[in-house]
Amino acid sequence: MENVVFFKNSKAIALNKLFPDKKINNKLTILNFKTLKKSSSKDITFFDSSHYENDAIKTKAACCITNEKLSIYLPKNCVKIVVKNVLFEVAKILKKIYPAADVDTLDIFLKKPNKLKFSKVKFGNNVLLGKNVKIGKNSTIGNNVTIESNVLIGKNSVIGSNIHIKNTVIGNNVVIQSGCMIGLKGFGFIPIKDKNLKMPHIGKVLIDDHVEIASNCTIDRGSIDDTVIGKNTYLDNQVHVAHNVKIGKNCLIAGQVGFAGSSTLGDNVSIGGQAGISGHLKIGSNVKIGGGSGVVKNIEDNSVVMGYPAIPLKEFIKNSKK
Repeated sequence: MENVVFFKNSKAIALNKLFPDKKINNKLTILNFKTLKKSSSKDITFFDSSHYENDAIKTKAACCITNEKLSIYLPKNCVKIVVKNVLFEVAKILKKIYPAADVDTLDIFLKKPNKLKFSKVKFGNNVLLGKNVKIGKNSTIGNNVTIESNVLIGKNSVIGSNIHIKNTVIGNNVVIQSGCMIGLKGFGFIPIKDKNLKMPHIGKVLIDDHVEIASNCTIDRGSIDDTVIGKNTYLDNQVHVAHNVKIGKNCLIAGQVGFAGSSTLGDNVSIGGQAGISGHLKIGSNVKIGGGSGVVKNIEDNSVVMGYPAIPLKEFIKNSKK
C-alpha cells in the first residue's frame, strides 16, 4: 500500500534544543519521531518495555528516549536520553515536533467533490473532501461523508453514509458501512498532577484490499506506529480498534469486540462477540477466541481459548462443570 505521511515535521530540529536540560554535546538534527523498527539515522524513537528488546538492539535511530535499565540494549551510536518517565517525555517531544497532532481539528480545506476529477466515482449528498484526496474508479461514497486531506481510497470500494475518514489509506474492493469513524485520534494520556497530558498520535490507518467493516466501528490511527487491518478481514458492528493495533489477513471479528492499543493478531483469527483484548499482546495465527472472553496474555498459534481471563477451551469446559 502507498506510504502516505499525514503528519510532517516542518523542519529539522537540533537534538540539544529538544532536550535543553540534558546538556547534550551533539550537533545531531532530528527529522521525525518513529518506532524502533522504522527509525533512520535522522529520527528519534523511544524504548520503554523489555518486550521490544530485539527491536532496540537493531534500531538505526539517531536518538532514543529510554530509562536506565533498558539503555544497555541500544546500539553504541544511538544517543541515549535516559529519563524516569519515558512516555511523559515522549508526549512532550511529540508536541514539539508535531504541534497539531494532539487535537483533531476539522480540516479547513473541505469542499464538495469536483465531479469532473472523480468522473468514475459515485457520490451521495453532502459529501466533503479535503485536499489531495484520491478515490479509485468505480467506488461509491454515501451521504454525509467527510474524507479529510490526503486520504487514499482504492477502486471498487463502497463507503457508506455518515462516515468520517482521516489519516487513512484504504485498498481496493473495501466496504465500510455507515456510521464508522476511521483515523481519528485514539485514547492516549499521561496522568500528571491536576491535568492529563495528551499523547499526540502521528500514525495512520492502513486498510488492505477486500476488507469489510460493518456499521458504527471506530478505528483509531496509530500513535507513532500505524493501525493495520489485513486483507480479507471482516469486522462486525461496533468493533473498536485502538491505536497501533495490527490485525492480520482473513480474520473474523464479531460485534462489540474491543482491542486495546498495540496488540497484534496473526492471520485467520476468529473472535466472538464482546471479547476484549488487552494492550501490547501478541495473538498468534489460527487462533479462536470465544465470545465474552478477556484476553490478558499472549496466545500461541492454533489455540482455542475462552473465559475471563481467557484459558484453553478444554480447561474452560472442565472448570465450568465443577
